[in-house]
Parts: sequence; C-alpha cells; structure tokens
Amino acid sequence: MKRILLAAVVLAMVLDTCAQTHDEWEEPVFPLREVRAVWVATIKGLDWPRTKATDAYSIDRQKRELTTLLDQLQFANINAVVLQTRLRGTVIYPSDIEPWDECLTGRYGSNPGYDPLAFAVEECHRRGMELHAWIVSIPLGTVQKQRAFGQESITRRHPELCKQTGQDFFMKPAGAGTADYIASLCREIASKYDIDGISLDYIRYPEYTYGYKDGCTASEKRENITRIVRRVHEEVKAVKPWVKLSSSPIGKYADLSRYSAGGWNCYNGVYQDPQAWLREGIQDMLFPMMYFQGNNFYPFLYDWLEHAYGHPVAPGLGIYFLDPHEGQWTLDEVRAQMHTARNSGIGGMIFYRSDFLTRNCKGIYNTVCKEFFPYPALMPRMTWQGDTLPPAPPRNLLRLGNFLMWEKTYGQNVTYNLYGSDTWPVDTGRAENLLRIGLRDTVLMLEGRLAERRYVAVCAMDRFGNQSEAVQEKVMESRPDWRNAWNPLSRIGDNGKRMDDRSKWFKSSKWKRLKSVPNKNLKKPRFFL
Repeated sequence: MKRILLAAVVLAMVLDTCAQTHDEWEEPVFPLREVRAVWVATIKGLDWPRTKATDAYSIDRQKRELTTLLDQLQFANINAVVLQTRLRGTVIYPSDIEPWDECLTGRYGSNPGYDPLAFAVEECHRRGMELHAWIVSIPLGTVQKQRAFGQESITRRHPELCKQTGQDFFMKPAGAGTADYIASLCREIASKYDIDGISLDYIRYPEYTYGYKDGCTASEKRENITRIVRRVHEEVKAVKPWVKLSSSPIGKYADLSRYSAGGWNCYNGVYQDPQAWLREGIQDMLFPMMYFQGNNFYPFLYDWLEHAYGHPVAPGLGIYFLDPHEGQWTLDEVRAQMHTARNSGIGGMIFYRSDFLTRNCKGIYNTVCKEFFPYPALMPRMTWQGDTLPPAPPRNLLRLGNFLMWEKTYGQNVTYNLYGSDTWPVDTGRAENLLRIGLRDTVLMLEGRLAERRYVAVCAMDRFGNQSEAVQEKVMESRPDWRNAWNPLSRIGDNGKRMDDRSKWFKSSKWKRLKSVPNKNLKKPRFFL
C-alpha cells in the first residue's frame, strides 16, 4: 500500500512538473531588443524593382512596389532593411564614382528620374525601420557584362584594381588602391544619405572554383581583406560614427573540434576573419550566411555566439529553401533555427530574402508575424562605441482626442518610441508594451492597436540605440478643482476615456437649482459666465 501511495505521489510530482514546463512553453518571452532584418536584392529585380522606370507612370509604379514591400515588412515588425545598393561595379543612386545599374531602367547608366536610395531611406524611416546599404565588394560580374558597359566599366576606368579570372572579373583584394576605392563608395553613401548601416557582402577572396591566384599566402590574404574592412570603418565612422558597419561572411567560421565545416568556411576557404573584425572593433555586427541544416547550423551558431565579443550576430536564415524550386526545407526547420537563435541570445536574425518572406512560402510570413514578431523590437544598443549616455527625455506629453503630441528633444539626433499599457505607469521594459519605434514626428494619430491602450509613454532614442527615461502620460487621481474643470484633458474616467467635468456639471441637479433661482445677484461659477 505504501509503495502504491509513494508511486502516486511521484507521478503527481512528475505531472505537475510537466504542466509547469508546458505552461512556460505556452508563454514565450519576447525580447525588447533584437535584430530583425531582411535582405532586399535589386540585382535583376529579384526582390525590387520589378517595373522599369522609363516614364512618370512607371516611376510611380516602381516606387509603389517598394512602399508595398515595406508595408509588408513593417506589418511583420521587421526593424532593418538591408537594400542592395552596389551590385557589380554599378549602383542604384546618383554617384560620382560608379554608374547606374540597369535594374532600375533596363539600361546600364540610365538615370531613373529620381533617387531610389533617398526614396528608400525616407520610406523606411517613415515606417520606423532602419536602412542598411548592402555593398557587393569584390565580384564585378562576367567579362561579357563589363564589356557591354563600355567606357563606363570599372575595368576600363580602373584596370589596376581589377583582375580577370576565366569569364569573370573581380576587384583585387591585394591591390594597393582597392581598400581606398571601396571605402570611398561607402563614405559617399554615408555622407549623402541618412542611412543607418552599411553591410559589406562578398568581402572575401573568390572561391577556389574560380581559380583566382595572386601569389599571397593565406595569412596575407586574410590581411588583405581585413585591410579593406578597416579602411571602410575609418572612412565611415569619421563621417557618422553611429552608422552600423556589418558584413555577411560565410556561415561557418572554421572547423570545430567535433564538427567539420566541410571545407567551406571563412578562415581557410575564402580568407575572411570576421571574428577578428569584431574583436578589433572595425565591425559593429555580423550577418553570417547560415544557409544550412542540422549539425551544419547549430554548432556553428554557438561558435559565433562564443566569439561575438559583445556584438550582436544575426544568423542569416536561408528561407529561400522553402520554395520548392530552391530546396526541400520544411517550415519546422526554419522555426527551429529561429527559436534557437532567439533563445541563445545571439542578437537576432536576418532572412534571405524578402520575396520568399512576403510571398509567405510554406507559411513563413504568417509564422514570423504571429509566432515570433507579434510586437516591435528595438535594435541592439551600440555599447561598444563608448557613447552610452541616454538622450534627454521628451517633455509635455499630451493626448488630445485621437492625437498624441509631445515636445521635441532639441539639439539631439533622436527618434521616439511609443509604449502603452492598461496600467500606469507604463512599463517600458516589456516588449508587449512597445507600440511604435523610430518615430520622427512629434504628433501621432492614435488608431488601431495604438488606441487600445489606456495609458501611453514616450521615450527618445539616439542613433547609438541609447534610450531616455520615459515621459508618462499625466493621470489625475483625484477630481480637479471645479475652476479648472473646463479642461477636457483634466482627468481620465474609469473607462479610460477623457471626461469633461463641465458637461457633467451642466447635467447635475445642483446646476439646475442654480438656474431656477430668481435672484439675479447670485454669483454663479466664473467659468459659466
């Protein structure tokens, strides 16, 4: 009998533990800060643009394609767009260094009639998202393509920086002027545009299959690539120190003690040393291309985490494999990678690429919106930059009808984050209370989810991600003096709506008695006169 009772107690304890674990699993904790980025490819119009800009109508249509895409990304609470800005020796903005790419108009060197990068920056900021300029660094495309560019080809203008290998051209990593040239492009972008980041793609030696040779040893090759990264850092940070510098290295840094990279890694395969870039501080974050499964993904993700040196690393997730034409990945595989990345605290995630996300391949868009990103998230603070002082908080937060307004934080380059809850004061440390990020205006219309919260608070945030103390919505706990009762903003009723005490007074029996008194000398309350 005692054994039966003991077994029953043990079983009850086990069931209770399982129930607690299940309850905890049912209530995920969402981070307040996390990289939630997506690559938007412009080469051949893969993600954008699909329409060629040849006249006023097609220009407008090309713009609307981008705003529609950004609306979808904003709805999914993406907070950073990595837009392909330099392609193969060509760009998508009016540059003094390189010519227009053909993706915009269908013709190489042709002006689309507007500045696509300026438009993209403005529209991303309008939606509270950062824009990072994606720079393809070393590849220059095929020999045939460069010949078609004529005298404007970089191979004609700067042959000393270019090397032909088979049917492809590359910039020379060992070239004396290569680092200065790529850095000048990055400085031009940082100087002319209010960008939030610059991300170096293909900042590595060509794969061995190209047969690229320059006579350098392995260590010299790694130093050649590092020299370019260091030069970009020097040029960009001198202009705008808050611009986030990143790169997208190969998804495996090197062989691990228990897991082989299969010959395809940063350090030995293409002579990148991104972990050293973080350690030296010449990169702010990394977006390693981790388009792998199983033991080719998880051990290497933790290797990035262990060598992040206080910087966020957002693994690039290959959601393109969800498309049956690209691969046979299941949605559960991507979900598992997203859960692991988040639970590890590595810093976030980035998706390759936007078309596969917005087309909702195998339900990935719905999963992102509902399961992983139901609330907005702030980008990580750049604590390694040394500027960790928060800006001054905004002042005089005021709700007027369906509008919210506050005074601008003068003298500082800041944006504003809106929080809301049904309890006062609003807890700005909880992700579920974050309603809007990256606001640049100080007047906001409250509608939809914004109007559902009873109380609101606003914080200022500088370009390094430092957030100010919150200015809370003022709440009067007691009934105001009747002489101030005409102010409809004087207090909040039990239902969370503003109450106009003057209208309530008019309906009261005391006012009706005052009206019925024949004595004309009776002094009525001043605010009724």
